[in-house]
Amino acid sequence: MTDRASGTTDESPRRPSYGQRRRARIDALATAGTVDDQPGVSLIRSAWLRLRRNPVFLIGLAITVVFVVLALVSPWLAPWDPTARPLLDQVRPQSNPVPGPEPGHPLGADDRGRDLLSRLLVGSRQTLIVGVFATLFGLLGGLVLGTLAGAMGGWVDSLVMRVVDVMLSIPSLLLAFTIASLARSPSQWTLIVAIAVVQVPIFARLLRGSMLAQRSSDHVLAARSLGVKPRAIVFRHMLPNALGPVIVQATLSLAVAIIDAAALSFLGLGNPDQRQPEWGQMLGLAQRYISEAPHLAFYPAGCIIVVALGFTLMGESLREALDPKSRR
Repeated sequence: MTDRASGTTDESPRRPSYGQRRRARIDALATAGTVDDQPGVSLIRSAWLRLRRNPVFLIGLAITVVFVVLALVSPWLAPWDPTARPLLDQVRPQSNPVPGPEPGHPLGADDRGRDLLSRLLVGSRQTLIVGVFATLFGLLGGLVLGTLAGAMGGWVDSLVMRVVDVMLSIPSLLLAFTIASLARSPSQWTLIVAIAVVQVPIFARLLRGSMLAQRSSDHVLAARSLGVKPRAIVFRHMLPNALGPVIVQATLSLAVAIIDAAALSFLGLGNPDQRQPEWGQMLGLAQRYISEAPHLAFYPAGCIIVVALGFTLMGESLREALDPKSRR
């Protein structure tokens, strides 16, 4: 604009109109949620990126790794044979029924002169065997029942779920105690079978719910529309995508299996052979000297609590990382 008096031109910008301001605001809102083009991340990698920054998961993972490593190398790491009695000459039923710590025996010995630290280390292997095999067999049984119920539906689903409901209505420890007591002679496999049967309905119900959610998913409907056989749909599309929650539950069930195995061994339904120590068995043997030597019960009980806590922390962290509803 030219000023007539001075002959100069006014270069001041004009104020944008209402329409221009509105279009600029819409463009800003449209581009506010855009992100830079980056390659996609899988569910497993996305979960790991969150887990490695989660201190709860790292603590549980550290406890679990230490326990597994000690259980695997315990026969070579134990300073004494768990069946040997190096301190038997110091066992005096009246004055000193349980020898205390001394050089070469940092935790002392039990009432039969056997090194307590060596029995704890070797007992970790037996505890790991019972927990892993019981959870594995329970997982396999739950996969069979959950797949049948979730894939077939109808009367098969109703029948399987009624059996599962009956099993879940009985307290888990009471059901395991009943199954273990039916054996002619208690053994390590008695514990494994009893605890596995208790865990079957948990995995079956969880897998059945995941399978039902997969039945109405888009990729399953697309496979049906293309004429894919039902067996292929179940084992190639539904089951692999439904296993995530079940695997996470397995880590939590492993902690429960260790506690249940210790409880049954404490009640005398585990392996009676003291040449193969187990933490629950050691806890049961220590009750006779709970007033004179409480450390005999403290050490195996502490090991059970710490290991169960490690698996629980790791399992809960995995569940939160893989569950979209729990992501932060």
